[in-house]
Formats: sequence, C-alpha cells, structure tokens
Amino acid sequence: MGEHITLTAEDGVTIGAYVARPAGAPRGGIVVIQEIFGVNHHIRAVADRYAAEGYLAVAPALYDRVQPDYESGYEQADMQAGVATRGKTDPAKVMLDVKAAVAEAAKAGKVGVVGYCWGGTLAFAAAVNIPGVAAASGYYGAGVAAMCDKVPVAPTILHFGETDHSIPMTDVEKIKAARPETPVYVYAAGHGFNCDERGAYDKAAADLARQRTYDFFAKHVG
Repeated sequence: MGEHITLTAEDGVTIGAYVARPAGAPRGGIVVIQEIFGVNHHIRAVADRYAAEGYLAVAPALYDRVQPDYESGYEQADMQAGVATRGKTDPAKVMLDVKAAVAEAAKAGKVGVVGYCWGGTLAFAAAVNIPGVAAASGYYGAGVAAMCDKVPVAPTILHFGETDHSIPMTDVEKIKAARPETPVYVYAAGHGFNCDERGAYDKAAADLARQRTYDFFAKHVG
C-alpha cells in the first residue's frame, strides 16, 4: 500500500517519508509522526491503517538530517540508541520537516497530525506552530507539559497512560489545568500502549484511543 518519497523542507533540505494512499479519493491527509525508533514497521503500519480509513497518510523520516533511513525495534539497546539519535536533532529543523509533511498531506485536503511518544510532543507542537493543521492527536508526549502554556491553533486531543513511568500524572494534571479546551484522555495503560509490537501494548486502550482519534479526525479533517 505504501511507498517512499522525498520531501523538501523550506530550508532546502530533503528527507524521506513513507506515504500510504487510500484506495479511492482521499477524504483528507494525515501526518503520522514517529516515535524515537524511526519510521519503522509499526509506524508504517499505522500509516497504512489511516490510508485504509480513506486518508493520504504521510510519515516523515525525522531523523534523516542526522541519520538517514534510521529505524529500529524495541529492545533496551534500541531505546538507548533512539534517545541518543533524537538528542542530535534540531527542534526548529524538525518542525520544518513536519511542515513539509503537512504540505504533502495537504494535497489531499485538510490535514490532521497524529504522533506517538516523541511524535506525541511534536503533534502538539505542530498544532501550535504550523499553519494548515486542521487537527492533532498526541499520544503520550513527554514534552507536552513543558509547552502547555502554548495555545494550539487547531483542535487537539491528547492521550496518556496512567502507569506511564516517563510521564507523571502531575504533568498530565498540569496540562489539563493549562489547556481546559483540550480533551485529555487517560487510560489504564503505560507508555507506548498503542504499539502492538512491544510489551507495553494494551489493546483496550489502543482501540479506544484510536477510535477517539478517528472520530476526531472525521469531524475536523473529513
């Protein structure tokens, strides 16, 4: 269903992206933002699933500026390598790359952004900073609390796991207090509960969060 394409950011730098196209005319576009593990099998599968729902799905390879074609699994060594690689990225340039992905997805109409882990933080940042984003859904973004004083310019929903050891519930409560207009959902699950390729996967939480996101995008994207 998917293919690899090249995106060109505003500063002229090119990065790769995985694109999954719907069978018929797209109802809109979705940008799928990676975890720290790159645009790996799971993220491509997420994009495929959004394509099956009728969207043009674009998953930008946000590590390409520092380590092209990066992808990994979920072992402890992969976690450490992912954290190290993310640390090499420039946040401003990452947002340029997300913006390029939004522009590509906009060929299909309105654009929603969904992100997981690091991508959950970036989805919130996209809703704050990138014109043309119609809606955003962020999953367990540890960096959201630090920027929750920023006001998203697009409707946004957020998902967190109540047993997520990397995001304390005090952070979630801080977000709720700062952004009362933003629905914040908490699930009986841990970090990474959406990923069915890792031990933290929680089907009930993943299914519910996915349906909420589908409904949200149907309302705001198409």
